[in-house]
Amino acid sequence: MTFWAQLLHFYQPPTQTHDVIRKVAAESYRPLVDVLLEHPEARLAVNMNAVLTESLLEHGLGDIVRDLRVLAERGQIEFVGSGKFHPILPLIPEAERQRSIADNARTNHLGFGDAWKPRGFFPPEMCYSAAITQSIAAAGHDWLILSGVACPSDWPTDIVYRAPADSRTLEVLFRDDARSNRISFRETGPVEFIEDLSRIGGGEPAYVLTAMDAETYGHHIHGWEREFLAATFDLMNAQPAKPSDRQHSHVSMVLPSELLDLFPAGPVIEPLPSSWSTTRDDIAAHNPYPLWHSPGNRLHELQWEYVDHCIDLLAVSQRYADSDVSRQFACLAAEKFQPALHSCQFWWASRRPMWDVPMVHRGFQLLNEVALYASKSIGEGSASERVKQEARWRMAAATEARAQIERELFGR
Repeated sequence: MTFWAQLLHFYQPPTQTHDVIRKVAAESYRPLVDVLLEHPEARLAVNMNAVLTESLLEHGLGDIVRDLRVLAERGQIEFVGSGKFHPILPLIPEAERQRSIADNARTNHLGFGDAWKPRGFFPPEMCYSAAITQSIAAAGHDWLILSGVACPSDWPTDIVYRAPADSRTLEVLFRDDARSNRISFRETGPVEFIEDLSRIGGGEPAYVLTAMDAETYGHHIHGWEREFLAATFDLMNAQPAKPSDRQHSHVSMVLPSELLDLFPAGPVIEPLPSSWSTTRDDIAAHNPYPLWHSPGNRLHELQWEYVDHCIDLLAVSQRYADSDVSRQFACLAAEKFQPALHSCQFWWASRRPMWDVPMVHRGFQLLNEVALYASKSIGEGSASERVKQEARWRMAAATEARAQIERELFGR
């Protein structure tokens, strides 16, 4: 018996336009939901970053949220936790990690009601470092999914590794990168895929976990939700109840959380810092997050320098906000900071090969608002003249970083 678990990742950035959200909903989200509703035997996990939950509701696309809730209530899908605005968790302060995870849970609970009860956790872009496990565990999650490239030991098909998380451990489910990418790049078909799964474990109980962007189906590959996903569900549903031989085992769909009950816990390991876009060459080059903070990428360096300026200015503004005006601007700065940390602005600046000036600039404009609001708050607050002068120096440095960012974006 081979147990197949899969996860679909739904996400659009806070800077996404109305037209694009409606296009993706029409091409991908609704057709995907329809396939799942038509196949009550289907089982999978859904990561819906709460920024998208909000966007769907605000853009008149609440039927998608409603239908996902119905699927969860049926037991066909399980939701997993994440960060609300899709930040790169290893690259932001612990307080912001905790806030992002909590805001994601709060917003999604409003959208999905009691169907929102995640056991698992999807780090945005599967970006991992040991620093993020404490906040994931503290939020009540039992397991997290990571890219297969993060696995430092023998590949697991019949045990579930664990990772240290403060005083406890988290179960770790590793994505089968090769099989996931074959689906994402249309390099397999339903029959071939099921036959491949059936050979895992050589007839003994085994599992495989695939994960990809939900937008793969219908938006990136038109009709793929029918051509691959629905067809695979149909073939699996038509399998005989008992396999006829041990070399071609029955394949069964399960929720990822069910793997924790089906397979024993393995040893505690320390996954490698990485993402689901990281290669082994990147790891060897100490470049675990190549699309978001790559050494040698000048624009990445400037973007994160600007983030550091925002963090400092925001902290000072909150410390000295003791008047109505200073509190107003400190709140505005804090409100903008979480969406300003979304991953897309860094991804589109990676030049690997992604490069989109408007997407980078839209994200940077959010960061710029954080710096401006925090600076205004400090000027109106009770900080000493020395502290205010230091904040002005910090803002001057941020302004210079901004000029360099804009030269990188528009000056080439």
